[in-house]
Amino acid sequence: MRAFHGQMSDNQPIRRTHAEKQKQLRDLRETLAAMKSHTAPTLRESVQKRIRQLEAELAAAPVLKDSSPGTRPARTEGRGPRRPRTL
Repeated sequence: MRAFHGQMSDNQPIRRTHAEKQKQLRDLRETLAAMKSHTAPTLRESVQKRIRQLEAELAAAPVLKDSSPGTRPARTEGRGPRRPRTL
């Protein structure tokens, strides 16, 4: 069965909030620190690469401190009061 456009199985990157990225960065650093000396070098390099990517993303993205995650600002641009629904 084929996926339709916008379906989660469309090989799209997972969007994460700033807090989720910080948590993932902490987890990856702990994972890297807990790796044994005989861990495969390619695995160690891939974790280090992802840590560098996350650090770059967190440094580049400004943090909006005045709005909490999950809340959307009210859109009042050019709109009057809403009319009640009629059935």
